[in-house]
Amino acid sequence: MYEHALREGHVRSANQAPCLMDFGLLQPSVKDPNLLVPVAPAVALHRLLRNAEDRIAYERRREERLAEAFEPLMRLDGRYTAGTNTPIRVRSGTEQINWAITEAMDTARQEVLCIQPNAHYSNRRGEVAQTVAMARDQALLDRGCRIRTLYQHTTRHLPLILSRYERLRGDAQARSLDEVTDRLIAIDREVAFIPANKDGTLALEVRQPTLVEYLVTTFDRLWRLATPMYPRAVQLQSRNGITPRQHAIAALLIEGHTDAAIADRLGLNIRTARVHIAKLATTLGSESRAQLGYLIGRSGILEPDH
Repeated sequence: MYEHALREGHVRSANQAPCLMDFGLLQPSVKDPNLLVPVAPAVALHRLLRNAEDRIAYERRREERLAEAFEPLMRLDGRYTAGTNTPIRVRSGTEQINWAITEAMDTARQEVLCIQPNAHYSNRRGEVAQTVAMARDQALLDRGCRIRTLYQHTTRHLPLILSRYERLRGDAQARSLDEVTDRLIAIDREVAFIPANKDGTLALEVRQPTLVEYLVTTFDRLWRLATPMYPRAVQLQSRNGITPRQHAIAALLIEGHTDAAIADRLGLNIRTARVHIAKLATTLGSESRAQLGYLIGRSGILEPDH
């Protein structure tokens, strides 16, 4: 567009390339504000180079100030400081956690394993996290690495999850289970990230080989039990009128769990969980919660061969 403006003397709109205005390559015409006229290349180049020099000078001054501030601190006894090779480190705050994960994934050579419970991405924060993860994952796949992710069955048909795999290019695989553990990211079987609190603002970066191997082994065993959802989806089948989700709910009901606990473990909201419980009761002909547990046991729906 800039080249066209130089050849023709003006363009009518820079809506498709607003950076041309930001870079100072185009400016409104004095004669007609609806037209944009080009700035001479030599002038534009000089301005851009000057801006770059200003940024370089700013970073150099910042570097000097940091060195000056840290110089007396580096003379202090460091006996109480955390070592750089600590096998377990606490990462605090979403930004620091994402930075640590990105740094580890940038050096990945083989495979990343992920467990994503309750991955609904229903709010703006979740959508932003999804966008960041997409760019990070695609860069890893472009290097020939593999990604395996475990979700809950409740997320199998979510548009954001499905579109994620449709857009990724490379060896990305996904499976699902009724229940999964809390969030896990394991990279090259060398480092793993797990939550350190309930709201996800604290995480542990684990580099202790035995612990990482334990987490990876747990993932592999869950993976073998899980149902494929990408790249080849296997449909969950109902049996004798009992859906897979109702089957999972039945197993938790006879263990005595509350509706809230069942919803939490299966990644459902409590209203949806109660709807499934009601349908299960109707299918089995139950008139009460106590009777429902009895009928589940008598029906044999939880037996392995059922």
